[in-house]
Amino acid sequence: MLWAAAGALTLAFLVALEIQARHYGEVGPVTAQARELIFAPRSGPLLYAGLALTMVVLTWRQRLVALGVALGIDVLVLLVRWAAGAELSFGNGALWVVVGCAVFAVARRTGEERVLLLKGAGLGLLLLIGHKAGDTWLLITWMTRPEVLDAYVATADHALGNPSWLVGRAVEATSPVSWHVLHLIYSQLPLGAALIGLYQLRNVAAERRFPAHHLVRTFLAIGLVGPVFYMLFPVVGPVFAYGAEGGQWALANVWPDTVPPISTRAVPFDQLTPRNCMPSLHTAWAVTLFVHSRKGSRPMRWLGAFWLAATLTATLGFGYHYGADLVAGVVFALTIEASMRAVARGWDRSATLLVCYGTAVFTALLLAYRYLPGRMAALPWAFGPLMLLAMASVIYFYVRTTRLWELTTAPAKEVGLPRRAEPQPEPA
Repeated sequence: MLWAAAGALTLAFLVALEIQARHYGEVGPVTAQARELIFAPRSGPLLYAGLALTMVVLTWRQRLVALGVALGIDVLVLLVRWAAGAELSFGNGALWVVVGCAVFAVARRTGEERVLLLKGAGLGLLLLIGHKAGDTWLLITWMTRPEVLDAYVATADHALGNPSWLVGRAVEATSPVSWHVLHLIYSQLPLGAALIGLYQLRNVAAERRFPAHHLVRTFLAIGLVGPVFYMLFPVVGPVFAYGAEGGQWALANVWPDTVPPISTRAVPFDQLTPRNCMPSLHTAWAVTLFVHSRKGSRPMRWLGAFWLAATLTATLGFGYHYGADLVAGVVFALTIEASMRAVARGWDRSATLLVCYGTAVFTALLLAYRYLPGRMAALPWAFGPLMLLAMASVIYFYVRTTRLWELTTAPAKEVGLPRRAEPQPEPA
């Protein structure tokens, strides 16, 4: 019943996005994903990542067959496109196999086998169509929000010392090496998530069940909830609002050389640039990737730490985000992660307090950025540490609470509790 309810809500959400996109004369997420069954996909690696998630429910023999079928279809499609002189791309085969697994589960499987295979196919499809839904969200932001609030966030960012300007200069000074490395990490965040997600789900086929909580669930939740705040707080980022990328719409062409002046006004912007800065979802995803990597092997832990550090550096160094975006993104990520863990283990008082506290801090940050930026810039010695302290308090609260959850669910021998003494027979 829970899976059916979640599926119904997800379908209703996707249909609503489809209708809204059609209202603006664009293609919605469902249609865009369906087209990739035939037409050239935008991201072949993403389609194969969805196939990899689906294959966690298959045996090794079934995985080899599925991968072989996907590659065979791709080769055939590539030959047809090459002969027709069309754009060469790959990934259609992966999508066909994922859809085929869902059809096979309904037509040829029953009971628990059907449910498990449908969950695997659904997880892969959710990853794919979630990416399309994100694109539709971005379309809606620039269609419905003609003005942006970058001046407010840039002013509030004075309290943090304008980190985007500082890191931007560092990246500029170490280019092209730093630029290429950071761009690779920034653009391939789904690859890092897939690696850690597959590591967490590696035993699904053997155990015939999914773990109660894993990285992919939080990734999808962040991607669906986060863009709502783009509508409430439209921001395009320093490289557009204060750099050459903004063209005639930029407030000034000063990034990353000169810190912008203090200003608090909404300004009109073009209808091509997504308002996708507040909060920084790249930061939120990198934080959850780091959190989930902590329970993995040493290579997984190093991968999570490296991806988090590189993503934070790239978001600032490329001028895609302000420092204030990153602070809000960390709080947002831990709040969503806490709520998803609470759903998996069951809500209690500690979970409610943690989620409510994270929500309160996140709300306070957004309200401060909107209504107190001038005062924050005038008193950086007070508001800068206060912002960082608020973020640190959420981190501390999250770590402390989740450790208590782990202790209360661990066996007695794992948490160091003494074994109960067995009663000894009395001497005769």
